[in-house]
Amino acid sequence: MYSFDYQRPTTRAAATAAIQGDARFLAGGQSLVQAMRLRLASAERLVDLGAIADLRGIQADAQGVRIGATTTHAAVASSADVRKAIPALAELAEGIDDPMVRNMGTLGGSIANSDPAADYPAAVLGLGATVHTDRRDIAADAFFTGLFETALKPGELITAVTFPKAQRAAYIKFRQPASRFALVGVFVSQGAGGVRVAVTGAKSSVYRVKAMEDALAKSFTPEAVKSIVVPETDINADLHASAAYRAAMISVMASRAVAAALAR
Repeated sequence: MYSFDYQRPTTRAAATAAIQGDARFLAGGQSLVQAMRLRLASAERLVDLGAIADLRGIQADAQGVRIGATTTHAAVASSADVRKAIPALAELAEGIDDPMVRNMGTLGGSIANSDPAADYPAAVLGLGATVHTDRRDIAADAFFTGLFETALKPGELITAVTFPKAQRAAYIKFRQPASRFALVGVFVSQGAGGVRVAVTGAKSSVYRVKAMEDALAKSFTPEAVKSIVVPETDINADLHASAAYRAAMISVMASRAVAAALAR
């Protein structure tokens, strides 16, 4: 690991002021610290957000839930408010990696990292969430822009994410056995804004499958998506799964997610 300066401010203002030059926010460290340890990433300064109280917490109302950026996966998974409002979101959080990661990793850190196989991006896009920062609100469809890339500008700080309630929703993933990341994960929801199908693990970034959304809008059943053939274009291929395998698994995971949503 390369050497770096470490700061742990207690206010948002101090945190954003500390982002000067080659500096990065630290929001749990479950991805960034590992990359730095392997010298795959570096920064002259890390600004730890863990001591800023108003960046964490969960608030629920009739429209959905607002989750602070530094709220841990474990807190989301165990929240009675989340389980009541959007049970699929709590279940997704419960399935992230292992207990140590769930107790350290955070919602904001996960979506800011935009790992192509991470779970939370599927929930953000699959529910049509809104990402709040210290500067603006960003719709889910505009937030994830590519491999480890988002719409965030340099020094922009995620403060919370608002997830709207859905009439039906579920997330199903085919796990990579060692890491528990999604080889393919599909989040399906049906709500006031229509049907959304978000896929993670299959391409360089989470994305929506319009053909499946259109089919489910006509008939919200597993059969409506099970026979849809997903093109292999731009689908990831690695030692764990070929592009053809991942493409086929999207239809399988989508049909299982619809079945799970209907079973609630």
